[in-house]
Amino acid sequence: MMKIAIDCRMLGTGGIGTYIAELVPYFLEKYTCLLIGEPEKIEAYRNNPNAELCPCTIPVFSVRELSAFPKSITKLINMYTIYYTPYCNIPSGIHIPVFSTIHDVVFLDVPGLASKTGTLVRKWFYKRAVKKSCVIFTVSKFSAERIQKTLRCRKPVVVTYSAVPSWLQDDDHLSVQKTKSVLFVGNIKKHKGLHILITAFRRALSEGLAAQLIIVGNADNFRTGDSTILKEIQEMPAESVQFTGRISDGELKTLYKNAGLLVQPSQYEGFGLPPLEALTLGTNALISDIPVFREIYAEYPVHFFKHDDSGDLAEKLKQCMVLPPLQNVPEIYSFRRTFSLIAAAISFYKI
Repeated sequence: MMKIAIDCRMLGTGGIGTYIAELVPYFLEKYTCLLIGEPEKIEAYRNNPNAELCPCTIPVFSVRELSAFPKSITKLINMYTIYYTPYCNIPSGIHIPVFSTIHDVVFLDVPGLASKTGTLVRKWFYKRAVKKSCVIFTVSKFSAERIQKTLRCRKPVVVTYSAVPSWLQDDDHLSVQKTKSVLFVGNIKKHKGLHILITAFRRALSEGLAAQLIIVGNADNFRTGDSTILKEIQEMPAESVQFTGRISDGELKTLYKNAGLLVQPSQYEGFGLPPLEALTLGTNALISDIPVFREIYAEYPVHFFKHDDSGDLAEKLKQCMVLPPLQNVPEIYSFRRTFSLIAAAISFYKI
């Protein structure tokens, strides 16, 4: 049985944490695995016969990771066949074949997301991952093309896609009373397109739309991140916009199921998971017609609007709010499939 060392230090840290949490059980079905991560986060795997736990509290993307990673850990890692990381951070001292996942290169493609120095640092990490990896995995053909072009990557880039996490699967199949709500799940960064949605929603309200916009997140983020958007929201009718604040996974699942419509106005994504999560739970999705969404959602019953066009989004909002809930949404992506593609590439390209 092949032995794989897996970087689990990002467990519990948002999207990448969910990604690796969903993949680890499949790795443990097929391989003997060294799980490297914070003690309390890898403890759940202690009783798995294929798991060896390696406690590690060295932060990702840190100086210690690059120059002073514990030799006791790298010695253990180098006893395994390969090393897999779910992102582009690779500790120093690893001498076995490396396989890594780069989800997107948004910080290089979208100006202004980071300072000039921050952008250069991120590019350095991306290029270092490309140099050290036998194979780069990514989550869409769009991201693969951008990785190859932006990073001048000549290594194999394998598209594995992403999927809906297991905790978000609909397990009760009970009918849900939909609310007149428009749901936004994302962050305030420019490429997520929230400013486009706010403008469109405000216009749709003035033209008779009876709905509430629910933004998953905290209004305080806008006070420090984008005061312009917050000012626009404050000028809208009272209670037309609601911030959820920090919520649990269960609360997010309920919001998805109860929403009348999920809107994803992104200008850039590597994959873009919220529409898939909404569709899985029977909620219609209205999304921008950016290339990656045309790729990922080509076979799904989604509705597109012209990206960057708040007028078109306002019209589509009014039309889509009256659509009936979805039934029998196809399951095209799954983490088992993602893992099978990773495993096949590891077997083929292993040095």
